[in-house]
Amino acid sequence: MSLINEYRATEEAIKELQSRLESLKTNDGLQKEIEFETKLKSLMGEYSKSLRDVIAILDPKAGTKNAAPTTKAGSTRQPRKVKQYKNPHNGEVIETKGGNHKTLKEWKAKWGADVVEGWVN
Repeated sequence: MSLINEYRATEEAIKELQSRLESLKTNDGLQKEIEFETKLKSLMGEYSKSLRDVIAILDPKAGTKNAAPTTKAGSTRQPRKVKQYKNPHNGEVIETKGGNHKTLKEWKAKWGADVVEGWVN
């Protein structure tokens, strides 16, 4: 890209960002959020509280590291079964649970995935 084209593209991007900024400045929702943030920070300063303190008050479970992740009932997967591949050309045996095995990938690239899947014991 020539220097003049880069200059024009940058100038155009600046104009777009300035127009976006102006539209955000007039947005009522943004004004309310800014007002809320300002009042919250002043209130936190008044009571000598940090953001972590406020979060701990509003959501006591948010700070616990040992909280178990919520899962849907019955959504647990069955563990993958170990497959054993035996290469008939050299007798080498591979045991893997998935297709992300280096040697298995090499075999599939060399002889084809369908052929290698036929080697499963």
